[in-house]
Amino acid sequence: AMPRVLPYYAVKCYPEPAILKLLMALGAGFDCASKGELDMMLRMGASPARIIFAHPCKRSCDFRFAREHGIQYTTFDTVSELHKIAEMDPEFKLVLRIRADDPGARVPLGLKYGAEVSEAPALLRAARELALECCGVSFHVGSAAKNLATFTNAIENARKVFDEAASLGYRMDLLDIGGGFTGHFDEMGNVMFGEIANTINAALAKYFPPGGDLGDVRVIAEPGRYFAETSSTLLTPVIGQRDRVAKDGSIHKDYWLTDGLYGSFNCIVYDGQNPEFRVIRSPIQPEPIDTRSYVSTLWGPTCDSADVVYKDVALPALRNGDWLLWPNAGAYTVAGACDFNGIEFTHPCKVYVWSDSVVDPPEDREEAQEQPQPQQTDAE
Repeated sequence: AMPRVLPYYAVKCYPEPAILKLLMALGAGFDCASKGELDMMLRMGASPARIIFAHPCKRSCDFRFAREHGIQYTTFDTVSELHKIAEMDPEFKLVLRIRADDPGARVPLGLKYGAEVSEAPALLRAARELALECCGVSFHVGSAAKNLATFTNAIENARKVFDEAASLGYRMDLLDIGGGFTGHFDEMGNVMFGEIANTINAALAKYFPPGGDLGDVRVIAEPGRYFAETSSTLLTPVIGQRDRVAKDGSIHKDYWLTDGLYGSFNCIVYDGQNPEFRVIRSPIQPEPIDTRSYVSTLWGPTCDSADVVYKDVALPALRNGDWLLWPNAGAYTVAGACDFNGIEFTHPCKVYVWSDSVVDPPEDREEAQEQPQPQQTDAE
């Protein structure tokens, strides 16, 4: 879809060894943001030349590790970071991260990282005074971006920074267009990526044409969700339940699951996700007698009363041993989990499944469409 762009997978999104090894075998690079991620990828056999240390504010231990292991590329967006680089690893090839916000992105990033385009000249001059090598520009429009024009504007602004750098004697040759792409499939198994890809390709052709005055600029991206989101499905058994009578006399049901906000569902808090699910009935129990729907709450397993996955959703009556199946559970789920209460959220049981198709057969899709989804009810 984007023939000029080489993916550098965002390890933070889902550091699942099976995905990392597969992407490495396919020739991908890797976006690492810490000493730990660098160490993980190097131990797997990734070449330092295929890693970008894409964190604009690094710790001293990060610098030491990167220097000792030959990591060549890193990002920056402040004068403060330039002075740290000059002191701790002046051989780094520097990539200036600029701000490029999509206001409709699920997780905007510009408030924390990315220099304003107007700040770029001063940053480049500071790098020149410190005798540091600036080789490129990066940006990130935000996670799960929606506004296509944001990519065009960001690539245009990157070209402005390239031109400013050239006026100071730099010859940049790397453009990092970040991430923000989703990786869902349509009913035919095709990745729904066309509009974003077409927009990026057009902007690259306009502002960074091959063989243009900038030469052949190398273009990379930092996709995480695009590769990881649909790769995993989460299964949570029901381990407890309770009925309570509401003021109007109706029954409100509470269910306890084996995962919650401290585990894979941290994505609800930190990533703005609203996970979909379907009910899977226990194969060792008879078909349920009660087929009515009830206003229900899904609780996580910890002692924290804030550990609630969904409140007041319509669900059929569930039993201990029934399951909820959550698709598209790869991106920013278990990667952000912790083992609060001593519950091992960070080491879930994994079952690896191979399929010759990326979509379910039509009959399975029809069955899934009949399953209830987490819609808010009008109950108090």
